Amino acid sequence: MIVRGSTLFNPISFADAAVGSRTVHLRLIETTDLHLHLLPFDYFTDSPSPGVGLLAAAELIEAARAEAENALLFDNGDFLQGTAMGDYLAYQRKGTAGDLHPAINAMNALRYDAITLGNHEFNYGIDFLMSTLSGAACPVVSANLATRKGAAPRGDRTLVRPYVLLDRMLTDASGARHPIRIGVIGFAPPQVIDWDRHHLHNAVHSRDIVETARAWVPEMREAGADVIVALAHTGIGAAQHGDGMENAAIPLARVPGIDALMLGHNHMVFPSPIFTGTAGVDAQTGTIAGKPAVMSGFWGSHIGLIDLLLSHEGGRWQVLGTHTQTRSVAAAAATAGQAAPAVTPGRQKVSASSPATVVERLAASIASVHEDTRNAIRRPVARTDVALHSYFAHLGETQALSLIADAQRRHVTARLADTGLRALPVLSAVAPFKCGGLSGPGHFTDIPPGPLALRHIADLYSFPNAIAALRVTAAEVIAWLERSASAFNRLRPGGEDVLLRDARVPGYNFEVIDGLEVEFDLSQPARYGPDGTIINAVAERVRKAAFDGKPLDPAQEFILCTNSYRASGAGGFPATGAGRCALQDGTITRDLIRDHLEQIQTVTSGAAPPVRFTPLPGTHALFETGPGAAAHLDQIARFQPERRGLSSAGFMRLRLDWSSA
Repeated sequence: MIVRGSTLFNPISFADAAVGSRTVHLRLIETTDLHLHLLPFDYFTDSPSPGVGLLAAAELIEAARAEAENALLFDNGDFLQGTAMGDYLAYQRKGTAGDLHPAINAMNALRYDAITLGNHEFNYGIDFLMSTLSGAACPVVSANLATRKGAAPRGDRTLVRPYVLLDRMLTDASGARHPIRIGVIGFAPPQVIDWDRHHLHNAVHSRDIVETARAWVPEMREAGADVIVALAHTGIGAAQHGDGMENAAIPLARVPGIDALMLGHNHMVFPSPIFTGTAGVDAQTGTIAGKPAVMSGFWGSHIGLIDLLLSHEGGRWQVLGTHTQTRSVAAAAATAGQAAPAVTPGRQKVSASSPATVVERLAASIASVHEDTRNAIRRPVARTDVALHSYFAHLGETQALSLIADAQRRHVTARLADTGLRALPVLSAVAPFKCGGLSGPGHFTDIPPGPLALRHIADLYSFPNAIAALRVTAAEVIAWLERSASAFNRLRPGGEDVLLRDARVPGYNFEVIDGLEVEFDLSQPARYGPDGTIINAVAERVRKAAFDGKPLDPAQEFILCTNSYRASGAGGFPATGAGRCALQDGTITRDLIRDHLEQIQTVTSGAAPPVRFTPLPGTHALFETGPGAAAHLDQIARFQPERRGLSSAGFMRLRLDWSSA
């Protein structure tokens, strides 16, 4: 068992401290939220994307290993879905007996010691997932997902093993070797069974992360674990534990017996100043409740490192110090005085007579499926006469979203035509999935007029969600819009240069309801907080909501098209849950968008924007968007946009006049 000594230790001093002693330096390395970004390549734009991808991160992984005598490598989940390659493998190639999924192939080649499951592992169904995992050379762990629940967590029949005990030999500074048993336990957000209900209903069950940890960690200690590492696909959220928490890192860190936490899920980096002031979190040293923790971004943008300085005295291991850090692929390349690596599979010449590097071997192994994916997604489906982009989605310019809304409405209307719900008017809710945020200034949809290929559909709708429809009242629709309006900061009349968007609200939690005329008054406070909880029950930002030119009657009923993720309750929107579903047939939204495009063949200019804003004379707001928006500023001429350069993160900053919004 670990006995804790001092808390922090400068990694530069590890070697000095170890000289002449029996101490051991153990390094834990993390990747997380890869989302099948194996290559530094963007399938949406069909071009290289330097600075991301497991192959780019592989160089940092190998360098980090070389610095430490003892190192273990882990992945923290969400590795299976997220690029067009993932969809191609799941829906078109579908796999044949003996095929090894490229993600698993890459992890095997990089010699991962264990991996856990994230929520997006289930997007393609349980059979595809289990078939994929069967090729893993390392253990797969997840303690809070079960195929059958018992009376308590330790009585569950878990989907994969709840934890693994890794018996390793650690080499100390003098060259002596010592046996150690490292316990590794995994956790996924319990909401996964709701987010992918159409795949998992009655097949997989979940438990609270902290409850599960409290049950299993003592068993791991009883089984001889000297060190316990939590691979927790969860982010840093509230300090106090609440049942079923999605982001449970802080209360999880308080569970006795856990020594180190590897985190993920919300695509952030830790340690980071962004968490300064969070109760229980030391954002500078990278500890939570005094324990080392790391979160390494997303898409292979970073690797995470936890260094432990251990001593073995009296038959037990003691922690003398810890250090946590992340390493950025882009920053490492910049420090080396070169562009971030943009590995192109099939372009490396790997000699049969000389050993290839890990990166070269991986690139060669992925080359075939990479090219197959590119060929598949280039197939034309239709064409567009107008640009389809997401640069101004939060300003009501939603041509791209309207296309998705039309496709959803067409499908749902057809499916409900022979039911008792056919007389209800159908509204369609859509959110911009690619809208900057943590993913950076290049993370926007930008499709020029011309042919529309399958890759453009994936660009418009980047998640493999299934269609769903809810039966709602107009009062609930207005509450839905109020939740959406929390995406904005409050604008004080006469105020100058307030940032328009609330950075705490992801772009995909801004919902546009096509079929309504809506006006938001941003001089009013928000009803909902960033996490979807009500913070001001009487606040009203929805100044106008009309259907067919008439104000909504609160009792009027509608069918609201959405997706399986939102219908399950994700994002804190009202009137959701399985009992509210009028339709959930498992059809993937991207498939019905393709069908819709094949029917209409040409996308033309749409109706007026469904979202408007109450003018605030003498008021200006700052709006950050992608630099590519410069080509479309005429679309927001009513705001009299003035360019104000680039933000530190590379976003184009526009000053908007709210007098004529």
